[in-house]
Formats: sequence, structure tokens, C-alpha cells
Amino acid sequence: MTRRRERKIFAALSAASIALLLLTAECAAATVGFVKVTDGTATVTRRDQTMPAAPGLPLEEGDVLKTGADGHLGVVLRDDTRVSLGPDTEVRIDRFVFAPAQGQLALVLKMVRGVAAYFSGKIAQLSPDAVRLETPVATVGVRGTRFVAKVPAP
Repeated sequence: MTRRRERKIFAALSAASIALLLLTAECAAATVGFVKVTDGTATVTRRDQTMPAAPGLPLEEGDVLKTGADGHLGVVLRDDTRVSLGPDTEVRIDRFVFAPAQGQLALVLKMVRGVAAYFSGKIAQLSPDAVRLETPVATVGVRGTRFVAKVPAP
């Protein structure tokens, strides 16, 4: 193999490696957390696609988490926030930003119905004003704590 051909192959492999690294970083940045545990009926809806919730399933901003009458779902977000959903619950991850080095922190969960237990993570510790739980009748500002919220079905 000639030296010139070796350089071309090396350049092509380098470009492919860089593209793969950028794609991996972009996917990792889009992931806001993951499903930790499920029991009974539980789904995650992303854009127009609904999939069964399963341990290890990555979550993204905008995902809607739902449980059925027999369902329970536990998720862990990248900042170590934990959210547990009881039966007949629907929660949307409206906003999640966890970039403490850049001073960018935000968590907004929109609770449509059901019961959810919240255990704050690093976002609430670093910037308590950056965390909100929105319900049909109220918005809760989280100040680094744990609580349970119940929203009746509309």
C-alpha cells in the first residue's frame, strides 16, 4: 500500500470517528434520564411514538410518561432527581437543562393527573428557583426537598 493511500484511509477513518463521537455526544445530551423501574402498564410517548416503558429506556425532554390503572413507573434524571409515578398518572418532562459548568439549570415537570413522588436532585440543590412542578391548578416551586403530589383526573 502506498503512503498516499494510507493517508487517505487514515483521513477517512478519522473523519468517521469524529462524526461518530459528535453523534454520540448529541445523543447523550438529548438524554435527560432513564426509566429505572416499571410495574404493570407504563408507557413513554415521544413525539408521535408510544413505547412500553422498560428499565434502561432513555428519556428526552418533551417525553410524556403514563401509567395505567395497574401501573407504576420510576425514573432517574441526569441530575439524580427521582420521580415515581403511581397508577393512572401522566407527567410530561417539559424542560430539562443540566449544565452546571455553564450555569444552565432547569427542570419543569407538567403533571396532568395522578400521583407522583418527587425527590430532588442536583438542580434543586444548585438553583432551587430553577425547578417547577406544574399542575392544572397550581405551580409548585421546588426548594430541594421531597414531596408527593396528587392531581385528580379532569
